[in-house]
Amino acid sequence: MENRTEEIEKSIRKKFHKQLFTRFAKAINEYGLLQEGDKVAVCISGGKDSMLMAKLFQELKRHNKYPFELVFLVMDPGYSVANRRRIEENAVLLGVPIQIFESDIFDRVYDIEKSPCYLCARMRRGYLYSKAKEMGCNKIALGHHYDDVIETILMGMLYGAQIQTMMPKLHSTNFEGMELIRPMYLIREEDIKHWRDYNDLHFLQCACHFTERTYGEKKDESMDSKRLEIKRLIASLKETNPFVEGNIFKSVENVNLDTIIAYKKDGVKHHFTETYME
Repeated sequence: MENRTEEIEKSIRKKFHKQLFTRFAKAINEYGLLQEGDKVAVCISGGKDSMLMAKLFQELKRHNKYPFELVFLVMDPGYSVANRRRIEENAVLLGVPIQIFESDIFDRVYDIEKSPCYLCARMRRGYLYSKAKEMGCNKIALGHHYDDVIETILMGMLYGAQIQTMMPKLHSTNFEGMELIRPMYLIREEDIKHWRDYNDLHFLQCACHFTERTYGEKKDESMDSKRLEIKRLIASLKETNPFVEGNIFKSVENVNLDTIIAYKKDGVKHHFTETYME
């Protein structure tokens, strides 16, 4: 087991250093995600993204440029026995000292017909903030990656009639002094999958009651959600334009307010006619 853990860590330092660790460190530096004295709750769901994030944080800690603390936090919202066991086994294999706490979120949202996944995600985040603050943390880290960001941008435009993005960091509105950070922001999903498969790792995909899949089961077409539609759309556009993903990402960095009909600032809507005659 120890040799296997070392091999997995070596793959991050050597084979996947540029694709994974370099981009992880770049996001932390570029967006100011980590400061000296921070205590970060690394939130682990059991999937490939959050498990890799835990390993990247450990690698960053190994460099130890300045003092910060890590807590590897797993919330069990009602996993099946098999899924919880898989998370625990992977944590041991990867050498990640997880701390598990329980909630009843799956049971509470099971009978909700409208947007149960949205409600579940909101509730999970609230529980994680609360537990992290209780443990003396000032930040929680989530494993959203580059592809999540560009998919969110397109989903907002095509289904939400708005231009917005998934921010690399956010102040909590409900938990004073707490902050959410996304250090995987610049890492591509295909590179995460490559690292996973190279090391023959098997993580949870989706373990909620709505799908009831354990780690070994194959995804089915019930996952054909709006996000999957967007993922397929981006893939099809990439066939004729190899720069499409980068262009979507950069579009929210290159917003020209002089060419925008209206925008919101601090919840207040502003229209271009307000300053047109100036």
